[in-house]
Amino acid sequence: MTRPHFDVVLRNGLVVDGTGGPAFAADVAIAGDRIARIGSLHGESAVLDIDVRGLVVSPGFIDVHTHDDAALIVRPQMTAKVTQGVTTVIAGNCGISGAPYDRQSAPPGLLRLVFKSDRCTASTFADYVAKVQEAAPAVNAGFLTGHCTLRMQVMGDDLSRSATPDETKQMKQLLSDCLQLGSFGLSTGLYYPPARAATTGEVIEIAAALREHGGIYTSHIRDEADRVMESLEEALLIGREAGIRTIISHHKCMGQRNFGRSVETLALLAEAKQRQPVAWDVYPYTAASTVLIEDLVAMSSRTLVTWCDPHPEYCARYLDAIARDLGCTPVEAISKLQPAGAVYFIMDEADVTRILSSPEAMIGSDGLPEDVHPHPRLWGTFPRVLGRYVRERAVLSLESAIHRMSGLSAHHFGLRDRGRLAEGMCADVCIFDPTSVRDCATFERPATPAVGIHHVFVNGVLALRDGVPTDARAGRVLLRRVSATRR
Repeated sequence: MTRPHFDVVLRNGLVVDGTGGPAFAADVAIAGDRIARIGSLHGESAVLDIDVRGLVVSPGFIDVHTHDDAALIVRPQMTAKVTQGVTTVIAGNCGISGAPYDRQSAPPGLLRLVFKSDRCTASTFADYVAKVQEAAPAVNAGFLTGHCTLRMQVMGDDLSRSATPDETKQMKQLLSDCLQLGSFGLSTGLYYPPARAATTGEVIEIAAALREHGGIYTSHIRDEADRVMESLEEALLIGREAGIRTIISHHKCMGQRNFGRSVETLALLAEAKQRQPVAWDVYPYTAASTVLIEDLVAMSSRTLVTWCDPHPEYCARYLDAIARDLGCTPVEAISKLQPAGAVYFIMDEADVTRILSSPEAMIGSDGLPEDVHPHPRLWGTFPRVLGRYVRERAVLSLESAIHRMSGLSAHHFGLRDRGRLAEGMCADVCIFDPTSVRDCATFERPATPAVGIHHVFVNGVLALRDGVPTDARAGRVLLRRVSATRR
């Protein structure tokens, strides 16, 4: 009996290869964990032969902005990602990472979503990676090192000040240690209390380690509302001084008085791109989500509580209704609910569309998997781009959208063998129906899987078959390659 040539053949599909180039009809063969052949495979045999006529065959999607640091360990099935066609996640964003951290005190607010238990943290990057590898998640994962985490590790609870020169030196060394072991770079969350007191100079000094190791700098900037321009300029300055690639996290313009300012911000970023490597990510929603904070409530048309430690019964309810129940003002209710998280309806659709379709815009979900009632972006981001912004509104072509969710992301994060369908590349593949794919997660029912994603392969192994997750957990930890990210 003749042995099959390939492990998998996907026949009669429309290939969108992740480069941004035109779609083309072809068969795709997988051998082991690699794409073995793309073209006409008539007469070739495979262990698994799937007719994907009428479907798109694309690279698996790369979620460049996640907070999956804990989820990869405690829920390694990663169902929210696999059902979207996501095969790779980048965690450690917004200054929050699982390592290096070994203090016993419980960090406040948003940070607890990562530091939920010592299962999800480690004193060294190597130990954290070992925990993820032991959990064997269903998707690939790369990691950034968080500036908030560095500050908490070195400065303890005394975070309402700038770091001393010695503390800055210690943080820089810790970052260097992480980079040597495969961290992709440094992320900051200068908006959040653990890092708010950090000076620009502190971050520049720490980020200097990135130049030596070829790492990247990603930034949740200080202010995405009234001072968005100044905050973007600070992030660009840090990247320029450190001589490294800068990525602006979940770019947005918050608050009604800032609606339309994406014209200004994108002009600034386009001008900066002429003299330094810069890109940005965005999620396709007009609502943000983070900890429950008074200044964000004041800017929002509505605020939905997503988690609340002292009053879990108020999860999934709007703040105004909670305040009526408590017999107080919304501002007074905020203090009664702490610590808590919320979704804020705070952006303008025109800005989201403009940013989404701008050059260098990648897609990142920014989902919070530990929220009791999460923002629907956790389950819906990538199918929403394909359904709403490609098919329904024609904001993006299919090829451009997939490029922003795969090849462009792989380029900026230095993932040389992922993000494209080409012979020899890793077999991370998503097969979906372009006529029906859409997000089903809503603000009322956020943990609802998308429809139209038929099959997903991670490293050549079926993670989703006929829309149903399998038991396979073939994801890998991806470590930074210096030559892939060094300028």
